[in-house]
Amino acid sequence: MRLRNRLIGLAVASATATAAGVLVDRRISRRRRSVSAEVDQWGSLTGDAWSVTADDGVSLHCEVNEVASQSFDAESRRLPTLVFVHGFTCNLQTWHFQRLHFRGRRRMISYDQRSHGRSGRSSREHATVEQLARDLVTVVDSLAPDDQLVLVGHSMGGMAIIALADLHPELFGTRVVGVGLCSTSGGGIAVHKVLGLPGPFGAQLPGRAIALAARTPALVDRARRAGSNLGYVAIGAFAFGTPVPGAYVELVDEMIASTSFEVISEFFPSIEAHDKYDALHALASVPTYIFCGTHDRITPVSHSRTLQHLVAGSTLIEYEHGGHMVPLEFHDPFNESLDELCARADSLTD
Repeated sequence: MRLRNRLIGLAVASATATAAGVLVDRRISRRRRSVSAEVDQWGSLTGDAWSVTADDGVSLHCEVNEVASQSFDAESRRLPTLVFVHGFTCNLQTWHFQRLHFRGRRRMISYDQRSHGRSGRSSREHATVEQLARDLVTVVDSLAPDDQLVLVGHSMGGMAIIALADLHPELFGTRVVGVGLCSTSGGGIAVHKVLGLPGPFGAQLPGRAIALAARTPALVDRARRAGSNLGYVAIGAFAFGTPVPGAYVELVDEMIASTSFEVISEFFPSIEAHDKYDALHALASVPTYIFCGTHDRITPVSHSRTLQHLVAGSTLIEYEHGGHMVPLEFHDPFNESLDELCARADSLTD
């Protein structure tokens, strides 16, 4: 019985770590903590706060950064609005360095996905990638109804953008004039392969483990907050592939810790079932940049290469040895590529 419980515990821990995407061992994090002059205090780059109500009544926390008044001329008003869509178990602080880079130069919208950050709690039936796509429409219709848009999504946020292309392909090339897909996939996220679990048994184990742990989510959350192995994995394997300042580790740690296991278990089936490759043709009508770390174990680089192959004219940018959190780990070159994407999108504006 003791061995059985240990095996179940190991399965739950592995599945939890994978579902969360980037779970960080606090002990490793403390040893790697450092002060970086380039990092403003996390959360300091706030914008005008808005609450947008989704079609099922969930309140979505949004922040809008306007163009600086001294440069707010007719030309800047015509520039597309940048919309940042974060990933699973994260929040809008994922985009700290991007908001810092574009601050004052371009209108930006960032928001917390449902059940994440400061947004309201979703029902289980609406914890789906398709609902996230509908939420994205609600956000931009509420906060940028007349703007053309450059959509940038990380991980599950990129999946939401692809799902939007499935729901509303007519938006691409009209309202949407640029797309950035980072560390994401059109479908076929195989958790058991990420964990190195072979065969049919391996394919079934993560889902079973998540379902088992979901029966007692409060117990799992207490274990995670206590810093046990249930909630944390080595950072090099799941978040970053190269050495990074400890402040980056702490940010990811805080985002993950603020996401309850119940939320993780609710979104997990939709992420595994995500399959929108047939919708990718819509993205060929706009400049599309695809970003991925070559050592990303959550959405392996093969997924990004498949996206690039299926989206005609798209640009693939690979970060050697990079992990899953590219917007943090490689923020300078990532921002330079976003500049290129925005410049190409600007040329398409009315």
